Amino acid sequence: MFLRVDKLQVELPPPAKQDPNAAAALQELLGGKYGEMSTLGNYMFQSFNFRSKSKLRPFYSLVAAITAEELGHVELVSNGVAMLNNGPDTGAEDEGDGGDISDAPFADMKDIRLAAAFLSGGGGAMPVNSNGHSWNNDMITSTGNVVLDLLHNFHLECGARLHKLRVYETLSDPTGREVCGYLLVRGSVHAHAYALALKKITGVDIEKMLPVPNIPLGNIPECQKYLAEGSHRRLYTFSPSDYREMSGIWGNGEQALPDDPPGELIVVDGMPDGGKIQQLTGVPSAFSPNYAPEEMFEIATKLYKASR
Repeated sequence: MFLRVDKLQVELPPPAKQDPNAAAALQELLGGKYGEMSTLGNYMFQSFNFRSKSKLRPFYSLVAAITAEELGHVELVSNGVAMLNNGPDTGAEDEGDGGDISDAPFADMKDIRLAAAFLSGGGGAMPVNSNGHSWNNDMITSTGNVVLDLLHNFHLECGARLHKLRVYETLSDPTGREVCGYLLVRGSVHAHAYALALKKITGVDIEKMLPVPNIPLGNIPECQKYLAEGSHRRLYTFSPSDYREMSGIWGNGEQALPDDPPGELIVVDGMPDGGKIQQLTGVPSAFSPNYAPEEMFEIATKLYKASR
């Protein structure tokens, strides 16, 4: 089962401006070949299909716990996309109607890179890449062979790191760059974890290949605070009591990668403290949540009071 908490894994700074083209670039980290939909899908179905769970518990626990984290990464990137499409929250009330829609209030949208994000998605995120191509099952590998699946996962995390670095270099907005910075740190954790798991099974020091690409995280300003707090040394169970068996792989005297701040790897019960989810103001002229939403707000207010 999954337990959902109404927070993001990390709080994102508000965007400097509305930037749908930056949001389109960030979509690559969601629905691209090496995006969060792919990492989630691979690890989730590998964990569902895992054979001999009790006998191979440390390896199963590793894949299962990272699955839960990846679900939060999908949520994080999606929020980043929506924030960039929306722009800074003006704090204005989103009541009233959408005004004169015959005055072409969204004429500028004809020039955006991923028009469907607004025309079909209302400015939100969708499981597509930066060109609007749908994510699909062909991006999932779940062979049932533990070594092959772990090797694929290592490749997947290295590919994701490459994509995040490339997307990062196309962005200047703090929201998108924060998404990239946090995910670069956590993705490096996952690559390191899968390398150590392969080392335990095969004896091959695959972690010596890291980082791929070969650029220290400390070179990325948005990564530095996460390195300073030790995020690169932590794997979370995302569970009150399960999946601690992965400490035999992640921990047990194993150390951080040479380019990162030193220290022993640790397993942490539960999840990160997290941060608030930014509330996106309605856009009645785009019929989100509706052209004249006052009645909906009134009903929701009554229901909220009834729940207290």
